[in-house]
Amino acid sequence: MGHGSVRRFPAPSPPMVVAAVLLFLHILSGADAAGTAVTWRPWVKTHSLNATDFQFGGSKKYEGSSEFVHLRYHMGPVLTENITVNVIWYGTWQRAQKKIIREFINSISATKNRRPSVAGWWRTVTLYTDQTSANISRSLHLAAEKSDRFYSHGKKLTRLSIQSVIKSAVTAKSKPLPINPKSGIYLLLTSDDVYVQDFCGQVCGFHYFTFPSIVGYTLPYAWVGNSAKLCPGMCAYPFAVPDYIPGLKPLKSPNGDVGVDGMISVIGHEIAELATNPLVNAWYAGTDPVAPVEIADLCEGIYGTGGGGSYTGQLMDGQDGATYNMNGIRRRFLVQWLWNHELSYCTGPNALDQ
Repeated sequence: MGHGSVRRFPAPSPPMVVAAVLLFLHILSGADAAGTAVTWRPWVKTHSLNATDFQFGGSKKYEGSSEFVHLRYHMGPVLTENITVNVIWYGTWQRAQKKIIREFINSISATKNRRPSVAGWWRTVTLYTDQTSANISRSLHLAAEKSDRFYSHGKKLTRLSIQSVIKSAVTAKSKPLPINPKSGIYLLLTSDDVYVQDFCGQVCGFHYFTFPSIVGYTLPYAWVGNSAKLCPGMCAYPFAVPDYIPGLKPLKSPNGDVGVDGMISVIGHEIAELATNPLVNAWYAGTDPVAPVEIADLCEGIYGTGGGGSYTGQLMDGQDGATYNMNGIRRRFLVQWLWNHELSYCTGPNALDQ
C-alpha cells in the first residue's frame, strides 16, 4: 500500500440509517427522462458496519455476486484507437483546479506512476473489445481545451443546452475543438456556480452522444459539475458530508479542493463508460439502452478491497492525513473501481487480493 495506511471510519447512528434508506429508495424511483447514462454519487446506506469500513451506496450499484450481473456486448463500437479527450471549461475555473483534472486525465496512460496507479485502474477498461476482438486503447491523452468563462449559454443549463455548448466549442471561429467522432470524447466541466438540469437532486454527471440536428455531428460526450457550492455532500462525498448525517466528519481530500477532488471519480466513471459504450449500444447490462447499467455503474461506491454490500473497501491515508486509493503522475486520487467482465466482479489497482 506504499506510503498509505488503511483508513478507519465510525459506524452511522440509527437515524442516519433511516434517512439513508429513504433517500436511497427515492433515488431508485427516479427516472432519467432524457435517456442519458448518469453517475449516481455514493450515498450512505443501511448495513451493519465494523469499525474499519465506511459506507457508500448508489442507486445503480449492483453489489454481490456475478449471478445477478449480465453485462454483455451489444455489437456497437468502442474506442479502440488512441483516445483524445477534449475539455470544455464552462464558467470560472482556477488554474490550480484545472491542473488537478488535467493530471488525472494524463495519468491514465502514464506508465511509470507509483502503484497503485491510475494507469492500473484503466487496464480494466482495456479488457473490453469490439466485435473484431480489438481492445479498447491503452492510449488516452488530453487533447484540445476550450474555455467559456463568460457563460455563453447562461448559468442554468438543460441537457439539450449542454449540446449547444459543445456546438459552440466545435464551431468557434477562434481555435475550435477538433471534430473526432471516431476516437475523440468531449468533456464538459461546469464550475461551482453553474446549475445543470437534475444536478444535485439526481445526478453528478452523465454521458451520451450529441445529436447531428444540434451539433452537426455525433460525438460522445460527458458532463460533470463542480458541486462545491451547490451540493458537496452529495457529489463530493466523502470529502463533504450531507446535512442529514450530523456528527460525521468529512475526509481530507488528497488535492486540497473538495469540489474538484469529488469530481475526479465522476470524471473517471464517465470516461470509462464513454470508452466502453460511446453510443450507448456496446457494453452494458440490461435490455434497455435508454437506461443502461454500465461498467462503472456496477461498482458505484466501491473503492477498495472489502468493497461490496455497501462498503467502500479499504482506502489509504497519506502522511498528510488525506484519503486516496491510487496515484497519478504526481498527485493522489480517490476513484471508484470498475467491473471486470472476465472475472465478473469489481476490480481496482489497490486491490489487496489480486
